[in-house]
Amino acid sequence: MSTPVILLPVDGSEHAARATAYAVKIAGLMGARLLLLYCHRPFPVKLGEPYFQNAINKIMAQANTLLEPFRSMLTEKGADFSDLIMEGPSGEKICEVARIESCEMIIMGSRGRSDLKGLFLGSVAHRVLQQASCPVLVVR
Repeated sequence: MSTPVILLPVDGSEHAARATAYAVKIAGLMGARLLLLYCHRPFPVKLGEPYFQNAINKIMAQANTLLEPFRSMLTEKGADFSDLIMEGPSGEKICEVARIESCEMIIMGSRGRSDLKGLFLGSVAHRVLQQASCPVLVVR
């Protein structure tokens, strides 16, 4: 039997940090591996070289800088984890990764918007709750 995987999408916010703390506890109880996910904006495809590669390098450096505190927190807690950086809309990519990786669950932060506001604002958490193929725990 394979190790269960919990998807932990982060965006650098305090909400994501709280979700990370919960994810560590739940992963420990389940004997699960955490998959830390960050989704960045699309690469600017209209740029020619060397500007395109420079833009990619800048976006990837920003992504790694954003992920570093989460990596440190997970390492400090002794969590079994890997990380992934994806290009594209967060809500869509979170659901896609959860499906492809056969995740047992998704644990993510929320900005705390009401359901109605989330619907109008197109919040990532709202989209994931509606489209994920596995259980979703939203941490405030």
